[in-house]
Amino acid sequence: MSGKVYITGTGIISSTGQNCKEVLDSLLSSRSGIGNLTLIDSVHKDEIPVAEVKASNEQLKQLAGVPHRETWSRTSLLGLIAVREALASAGFTDSPGIRKGIISATTVGGMDRTERFYKHFRKNNCHGRLRDVITHDMGDSTEKIAGACGIKDIVTTISTACSSSANSILLGSRLISSGILDMVVAGGADSLTLFTLNGFNSLMILDKRGCMPFDDDRNGLTLGEGAGYLVLESEQSVERSGRKALAVVSGYGNACDAFHQTASSPDGDGAFLSMKKALTRAQLDPSEINYINAHGTGTRNNDLSEGRAIERLFASSVPPFSSTKAYTGHTLGAAGGIEAVFSVMAITEKCIWPSLHFSRPMNELKIVPEVKLIRNANVRNVLSNSFGFGGNNTSLIFTGI
Repeated sequence: MSGKVYITGTGIISSTGQNCKEVLDSLLSSRSGIGNLTLIDSVHKDEIPVAEVKASNEQLKQLAGVPHRETWSRTSLLGLIAVREALASAGFTDSPGIRKGIISATTVGGMDRTERFYKHFRKNNCHGRLRDVITHDMGDSTEKIAGACGIKDIVTTISTACSSSANSILLGSRLISSGILDMVVAGGADSLTLFTLNGFNSLMILDKRGCMPFDDDRNGLTLGEGAGYLVLESEQSVERSGRKALAVVSGYGNACDAFHQTASSPDGDGAFLSMKKALTRAQLDPSEINYINAHGTGTRNNDLSEGRAIERLFASSVPPFSSTKAYTGHTLGAAGGIEAVFSVMAITEKCIWPSLHFSRPMNELKIVPEVKLIRNANVRNVLSNSFGFGGNNTSLIFTGI
């Protein structure tokens, strides 16, 4: 990197809270956001738990300051709420001459509105409202958020499955370190939809008890929704403004092992490579990582693959690690952004978050996640993993100031 990439703001909304303060309180209280499905009409609503944001689309519009008459997808609303909080927490104003960009990630885009359109379309003999379809494209959410926040220089959408928003942060960091932009809002947003619920259920990787990451009795993931964003700034931008930085993006790595369409490689080759690349870029030894926010979905395949990669890279000195997906569920394209916020919180609050719902160590691994909240911890360097379908693996390292 040429110059540091500073994090000056964070914004988040998830099943555990509608802003950073509420989410932090849930983390400190070990309070999960997983529960029954209430906002989508599904035949699975009483049998498959989810982690939904407890607000209707109209309530989200009010929270986001979006006029009732405007057509926004749920993904876009979640994203706008988190982006506005991130910008406000950074104290960022529309300073002339500052080159600004937004790199936003999603996997479902405006699919929630498309599903309602399709139901109406079939019921009414092929007559429907096209304005409910034009939000389907994933780029629509990024364009809407950028327009509402006055960001025009670079506006880009990333969709690489569950590593999407981690890749947004990676790209945003590169745009700043290469001198192309002064400030980037990077992260992602995704909403729950029938498509994702039915799709993951057809893969038979949804745990009807709620996810249990790294537990020997785990049987699948829990779907969630939400948004998480960081405000990234160059050294020069921070020096000019005098804004206080929370942490820096010190390292990142991406590796695609292409082992399988949905499964991770058994030995965690892609995960190993992405973590190793992140350490190399950060110029850190594995022993200098104080906490790992693992991808930890709770599926049989992922947790074994990631666990083996961690053991392989860190050998006998594995730092404390956990998966926060037992709090928020797996928020797909938003996961890396939400967990980046958690990683920054771990640094600023000097805490290591526990893996909820864990009771039995995996037979194949020697390591076990942290199960209790650790306060006053020495947390300077946090490694955050996000691994997507197709073997697109991304690891980020955040370092305290």
